[in-house]
Amino acid sequence: MENRFNLVDEPWIPVADHGLASLRDIFSNSHYRSLGGNPIQKIALLKLLLAIAQAAATPETEADWRSMGARGLADRCLSYLDKWHERFYLYGEKPFLQMPAIREARVQSFGAVLPEVATGNTTVLSQTQVERGLSEAQQALLLLSLMAFALSGKKTDNSVVLSPGYTGKRNDKGKPSTGKPGPSVGHMGFLHSFMEGEYLQQSIWLNLFTHMQIRQMGIYPAGLGVAPWELMPSGEDCPNARRLRDSMMGRRIPMCRFCLLTENGLHYSEGIAHSGYKDGMVDPSMAVNYAGKDPKALWVDPGKRPWRELTALLSFMDQAGTQGFQSWQVRSGLDRARDVVEIFGIWSGGLRVSSNAGEQYVSGSDDFVESSIWLHAELLGQSWFSQLKVEMDALDTLARNLYGRVLAFFKEQTVDGSKLAAQSTQLFWQLCERDFQSLVDSCDSGEQALRKRQQLRRRFSGYVHQAFDQVCPRETARQLDAWAKCRPNNSNYLKQEAG
Repeated sequence: MENRFNLVDEPWIPVADHGLASLRDIFSNSHYRSLGGNPIQKIALLKLLLAIAQAAATPETEADWRSMGARGLADRCLSYLDKWHERFYLYGEKPFLQMPAIREARVQSFGAVLPEVATGNTTVLSQTQVERGLSEAQQALLLLSLMAFALSGKKTDNSVVLSPGYTGKRNDKGKPSTGKPGPSVGHMGFLHSFMEGEYLQQSIWLNLFTHMQIRQMGIYPAGLGVAPWELMPSGEDCPNARRLRDSMMGRRIPMCRFCLLTENGLHYSEGIAHSGYKDGMVDPSMAVNYAGKDPKALWVDPGKRPWRELTALLSFMDQAGTQGFQSWQVRSGLDRARDVVEIFGIWSGGLRVSSNAGEQYVSGSDDFVESSIWLHAELLGQSWFSQLKVEMDALDTLARNLYGRVLAFFKEQTVDGSKLAAQSTQLFWQLCERDFQSLVDSCDSGEQALRKRQQLRRRFSGYVHQAFDQVCPRETARQLDAWAKCRPNNSNYLKQEAG
């Protein structure tokens, strides 16, 4: 069992505009802008970096956090990685986040646990879905992603149970059960949001929680907890596993799967079973609304890009409104970010999944989504948020009217136009996305901002007509008559005072 491929030293983390970097590189180089990879990989990597940062230097108060700074946090993380260097070998006697005792579980190929790869009798639609061998760096990234984002299904070998007397991997008939979805996925795929700085080390610092904040959340009975590589569980329900279930560290690295890498795959079984958002336990990056009778989570929707959820994520800024979706990561990070930096972002992303009879998969319109919206600290406030809500509500009204006008056009042709109406609204939102950042920047008070919003309203109105014209032909006299009769009238939208 030779120790090799240490994640502290070996390049394995995709970094935008750079390539692969090691953990030491991440905390040594302040020029890295952001993480690379797909949205799930970005979330899993950021959760790991935050777990390392929390283990290395969790401040007690906001004052301690501010005095430490991004550079101070990075230095303390480097010292921590030196101290725990031996626990970051991907292969060896104590392989990183792996359970040698699970080697009795059957081996799954790497492609079988990658949601974007087609295996078995699944149809291959493009070359990106073809199963290929993974490098050691890719294996490390897959292993980390599985800790929180494993999909439910029969691929887990739940006949192997490490905690004596544990029944969580058995069904009502006493047989091995289907594996549960990872706590960061849930039923359909949770939308995750993080604060984003101008460079990666600053992003880690902005998302770091203090001990005081963790206590104020009141959702982690064990508080911060201990990183799993410091104190690995021995089974699904051992004392260490229970501590992970009850701590924030256990939501950063949930270990919902027990794995052991092999040459061509991995031994694969269900690991620690975490409580869900309906029980009050969430990842800090998830957004949940507890105001109603039943809690509601913010799910990934490929038809509704994450930037359209900005007002939902910032609903706590609306002093006159009722409590809406709450993301601890955004709520705790927003106030501190506008006090210490001039500009910062909110990054949101995730993966939409489908399920059938307990088996989760990516199919049809399911896809990865992500968006970044940048905010100027000097603009943020109640008036800015209220204006942003007004503009977003007006855009929603435009989209609904467009849908109805397209339906009316095809009704004139005695044709069902519901699918084309949906396509037209999707096209409208795609066109609006390119100008959304400008809209966010122009929601402050002042004549210049007002003129900018009025200019944007004319542009958004044009997008409505562009989308309508694309799906509603006017080649025949009958079509032209229906087109003129049903073409959207946006005069009320344009006449409204945008200030």
